[in-house]
Amino acid sequence: MKKIIPILFLLLSHLALAQEKMSSDKGVIIFEASVPFFEEVTAKNEEVLCVLAPKSTDISCIAFIKKFHFKIGLMQEHFNRNYMESERYPKAHFKGKIEKFDLKDINEIAKEYQINGKLEIHGKSKKIIVLARIKKVAKGIELISNFTVNTDDYGIEIPSIIRSKISQNVSIRIECVLQ
Repeated sequence: MKKIIPILFLLLSHLALAQEKMSSDKGVIIFEASVPFFEEVTAKNEEVLCVLAPKSTDISCIAFIKKFHFKIGLMQEHFNRNYMESERYPKAHFKGKIEKFDLKDINEIAKEYQINGKLEIHGKSKKIIVLARIKKVAKGIELISNFTVNTDDYGIEIPSIIRSKISQNVSIRIECVLQ
């Protein structure tokens, strides 16, 4: 009996700690770097990992670069090899804090929150501020954010010969349901 109580306590404390974080490995990031009158430059990654610690309001998202899929295979190959150098820099990582967030205040009506954090892409980090809409859904907490990044801020070089065909300012949309 003396051995069972510590083991039971350990199991219960582990379960309590596990419930302190909400996560998803099915987050979606869509980015677009298209310019008018040229071929669409857009890709989607449906395997983004996001973790939220509601008490501390810390949020972290990781996207593996090779998981972005384009409509055109050659575009995906150039993206990975020439621009993002995905062998050298395999992931993009955002780590931040949701300002004025309280899980008790989340309901079915989306509220806008500011997230302050650092985005690391292509081996370069930059502090950014993004807005996110957060609401309660049947499967958990839905987070949606739209923001723009500049390729120059992350050392992503676009050759001058095609610079007019690819936007330097990339629109990013992230969607995830945290459970």
